[in-house]
Amino acid sequence: MYLTLTIAAMPAYNEAHVIAEVILGCKKYVDNVIVVDDGSSDNTAEVARSAGGYVVKHEVNKGYGAALKSCFKLAREFNADVMIIMDSDGQHNPDEIPRLLEPLKHGADLVIGSRFINGNGKNVPAYRKVGMKILDIATYLAGGILVTDSQSGFRAYGKKAIENVRFDGNNMSAGSEILLYIKDHNLKFTEVEIHCRYDLDQCSSQNPFLHGMEVAFQILKNMGFRRPLYYFTVPGILLIAAGLLIEIAFLHLVGSFGFGVISLIFLMILTGIFMVFTGVILHLVSKMISQIVPGQKGTESLNDGF
Repeated sequence: MYLTLTIAAMPAYNEAHVIAEVILGCKKYVDNVIVVDDGSSDNTAEVARSAGGYVVKHEVNKGYGAALKSCFKLAREFNADVMIIMDSDGQHNPDEIPRLLEPLKHGADLVIGSRFINGNGKNVPAYRKVGMKILDIATYLAGGILVTDSQSGFRAYGKKAIENVRFDGNNMSAGSEILLYIKDHNLKFTEVEIHCRYDLDQCSSQNPFLHGMEVAFQILKNMGFRRPLYYFTVPGILLIAAGLLIEIAFLHLVGSFGFGVISLIFLMILTGIFMVFTGVILHLVSKMISQIVPGQKGTESLNDGF
């Protein structure tokens, strides 16, 4: 009889006050709980071990994305069939794990726990909702993946995703990078409703504004390198065309150019040419990387990153 090995894995940073409760909650639904202690200055690792967690400790704080990489590496070493990723700070309810596991049984490779479907998310602070929606839109623009909660830290990965997902980022942008990888490689994903607590004294170890800026900056970099013809070459052509149209309009209506108009036309055409060549060069570089590493996109790592 075929037995499925299910693990829960969680990055942790100074969560000694709550992590035991999270681990014990997870153990009701999974075979093993992995904790990646990302350089905590408290006794997170000791508390996690005493609660039955398998602990791997980063000697220094490397960032959320680096901790996620370790989670994926350990899942592959464990030969896990299913991996639940969740936050260790008590925001997520382990009793909702079965809700994420169910779609995996029907062919999904990734299940995202969403705080915003089915009219959910009323308890999410307004400033967080706005920031998350902006990042959802940015993730869609970067890779065409449409989800309601691109920044959710509560996810379930099937065997195919565990074995194949790769990403570069060591920071909070890793969640969006993973979604872009899932879309690029035609893995199946879906969303299920979850709930999230925001009433905890230490519900987040990172300033939400800094988190949003960090993720947005990384997504913008991905947008330029993943789809350079769309984000550089096409706007560049439009800018050149606009400059030429202005030139034609002034010749037809006025018959001469002032210094300001000449400077504007020159700047528009020069910027447009620069954007066109930038887009073409980035496109060629992306194609070269894809050929060097089969199955990889231009923005993805050329190795596991571990």
